[in-house]
Amino acid sequence: MKHITSVDGSSWTDPDCPVARTLDIVGDRWSLLIVRDAMDGARSFTDFQHRTGVARNILTERLRRLVDRGILRREAAPSGRRQLYVLTDAGRDLFTVIVAMRQWGEGHAFADDETHSVLLDASGLPLARLQPTDSHGVAVDVDSTTVVRADRSDHATP
Repeated sequence: MKHITSVDGSSWTDPDCPVARTLDIVGDRWSLLIVRDAMDGARSFTDFQHRTGVARNILTERLRRLVDRGILRREAAPSGRRQLYVLTDAGRDLFTVIVAMRQWGEGHAFADDETHSVLLDASGLPLARLQPTDSHGVAVDVDSTTVVRADRSDHATP
């Protein structure tokens, strides 16, 4: 099989699977928490460190990787003395992923009487439950969808 590498030169876990590739890019705990906090207004190294509690060395590495992978971009702060981190379009596109994880957590990671944060829309109401739909707008689930695997035979070695 042909060896396929990511943009940063590392190997893909499963080169044909969009889920695996996504996890290779943002699938560790700290990266997703950094993206979550960037969506909630964090911009500086200090913002991310205070919100996540992550060690400085880990935060430095995760911010570098998120920039290298096109999820965040660096900008100079107005003072010019420090760097700010801003979501790129690719980073903003992770919003649905973060909302889905939040909604899963609300339903499965808290006891019924346990309090948790709530994501509100512009009118101050909680977001409606995300629901995947087919090309006709009909709700789908794991029982009504099929994964079509990529044909890798064209990459086989003799």
